[in-house]
Amino acid sequence: MKDLPPELRPREKLLSHGPAALQDAELLAILLRTGTAGNGVLQMAQQLLDRFQGLGGLLRADGTALATVKGLGPAKRAELLAVLELARRTLAAEMVRRPVFDSPQAVRDFLRLELAELGHEVFAVLFLDAQHRLIRFEPMFRGTLTQTSVYPREVLKRALALDAAAVILAHNHPSGVAEPSKADEFLTQSLKTALQMIDVRVLDHFVVGRGPVVSFAERGLL
Repeated sequence: MKDLPPELRPREKLLSHGPAALQDAELLAILLRTGTAGNGVLQMAQQLLDRFQGLGGLLRADGTALATVKGLGPAKRAELLAVLELARRTLAAEMVRRPVFDSPQAVRDFLRLELAELGHEVFAVLFLDAQHRLIRFEPMFRGTLTQTSVYPREVLKRALALDAAAVILAHNHPSGVAEPSKADEFLTQSLKTALQMIDVRVLDHFVVGRGPVVSFAERGLL
């Protein structure tokens, strides 16, 4: 890194031009600080991104997967895991402070962090108060790569226990394709009908892929 001109060093570039001016590998290099023998920090950063299929995949990697990477010691692994947790908490705090419809992009970003890179299907629920602020986010059901079993009774029990007035449903498609299926539509209507019995509104159902996050409400599927 020291062999690079100052204007090309990630830290100096960030301070001069702001974080948006940096590539993913440059931002990651700032976190890593040093590379390994014969492997500079920028090269190491790019290799990490390639190995985990991008920044999202890297940040979703758990400590066990990161521990297999040569040169990624406990301190660096802890920093990467901390960055993800800070991002989650920041987005969740925004949804707690104000109605989710005031920050729909925050909801999408939060769901991407939680669900997009998982290798198995998860059905989750955002439980909201009467002002549509977040009470709690809960992954409720875990399935296989192709299907998941969702029990409306369990969703109703949690909504009552949390005194929720509304919910946002969400699940991921591990294939990466976020198009809702007919089964997704049927499940949404079943949950909507069940939750109406206890005066809990279904505001939306998001399907999370590797890139896009598809909204049932925007598609007119609610």
